[in-house]
Amino acid sequence: MNLGGRLVETAATSIAAAVLGGAVGTLVGIPVVAALCAGANGAISGWRRTYHWSCLTGLVAFTLDSTWSLPMTSAGLFANAVGIVQRDAGYVPELSTRQNRHVYRRGFMPRRGFATTLGNVVAGAGDVERPRCRRLVTDHEDVHCWQARWLGPLYPAVYVGWTVFGGGVGMVIWAVRRRDERFTKVVESTAYYLNPLEWWAYSRDDHWPPSGKVADLGWRRPCCRPLADVRGGR
Repeated sequence: MNLGGRLVETAATSIAAAVLGGAVGTLVGIPVVAALCAGANGAISGWRRTYHWSCLTGLVAFTLDSTWSLPMTSAGLFANAVGIVQRDAGYVPELSTRQNRHVYRRGFMPRRGFATTLGNVVAGAGDVERPRCRRLVTDHEDVHCWQARWLGPLYPAVYVGWTVFGGGVGMVIWAVRRRDERFTKVVESTAYYLNPLEWWAYSRDDHWPPSGKVADLGWRRPCCRPLADVRGGR
């Protein structure tokens, strides 16, 4: 796309997003803040040609990012800001352009060795030339992008709520009957790996249960079919 076309898409996307965001913000008394956040996402996404406009999923992703999921989209703006100012963040156009998401090799990584998704931004993807790392983006982290879109403001409540609840349950389990296993492994299993949102993403990635990382408790089977099987029609 030439510069002119890129500028037109940036302007159109940012204006449309701001209008949608402002309309939703009016319902909760923050129209200006909502419009600014939605418009900023629209400007970044328009310049980077993020949304797949020729496909229904692109229209749905844009609409949800600008309205129902705007709280998570706003969190994604923070992750994008980190990626923009970080010299070695490593933005990955081939996994972002017309893919309805922003992907960084590094960027905002609160936990070393783990990819992190905030709204429509995936950070910590790592060496995306490796098939496993690419699939982590397309079949796991992208699931989190869509979870945030469908659940909207409920997403952080569900995710954080389970983390706190599951962590507490893990402490009790370890204290009562799991003292032969590492405390951190039991708590991490119940707080993170058994989180229904992670179970869903790991199942879609055909990576459930994560070998050697989940204590022998909780659900054993995937909750849904792997995306690779869905794409292959199996």
